[in-house]
Amino acid sequence: MSPEIAWLIVRATIQTLHMVAVAAVIGSIIGVPLGVFLATSEKGELFEAPITNKVLGAIVNAARSTPFIILVVAIIPFTRLVAGTSIGTTAAIVPLTIATIPFVARLVEASIREVDPGLIETARSMGATPMQIVLKVLLAEARPGITLALTLTIVSLIGYSAMVGAVGGGGLGDLGIRYGYQRFMPEVMLAVVVVLIVLVQIVQSIGDGLARRFDKRQRSR
Repeated sequence: MSPEIAWLIVRATIQTLHMVAVAAVIGSIIGVPLGVFLATSEKGELFEAPITNKVLGAIVNAARSTPFIILVVAIIPFTRLVAGTSIGTTAAIVPLTIATIPFVARLVEASIREVDPGLIETARSMGATPMQIVLKVLLAEARPGITLALTLTIVSLIGYSAMVGAVGGGGLGDLGIRYGYQRFMPEVMLAVVVVLIVLVQIVQSIGDGLARRFDKRQRSR
């Protein structure tokens, strides 16, 4: 492999990491609170708002059910409005972030709902406010699940970032298509696949390690 191709792979990897990192951070900032609200806003729960819960739930379900590649194309006008362009790594962050928000929200909701309801009732009986219960009970107890949820989100984003290369999004997917497929350079395609696998393995290993560290049951053994 020539130095030029090696540099292209390095640059594409950096672009992929940039897209994934920004989308994961922004998507989590919005998606985690949304997931907490979905898990605590049904009838009789901490922030009772069943109508709002149903509306937001429907929006989240609609966003999650849309195939990512279709989402990328469908929101091109919005992407152009936000990023000023519809191609490149900056533009790719927009659909990646939009896809991340409902994904994170549902995973966080599931993690919150796994917390023992008895802990919530105990905190209520001790006079804790709903926000205190969320911060000191729900999020604290659900940390392992939320960590794994965010890990899964980042792993999925790595795959999505490769997919968005098909529409000029830059990164490893774009490199694989332009050089590996269109220019018939299988060694480039192989290198892209290997780099993506390595990135996924690193992220998964870190996420699993953090989840075990946060898990009280593991620490008590």
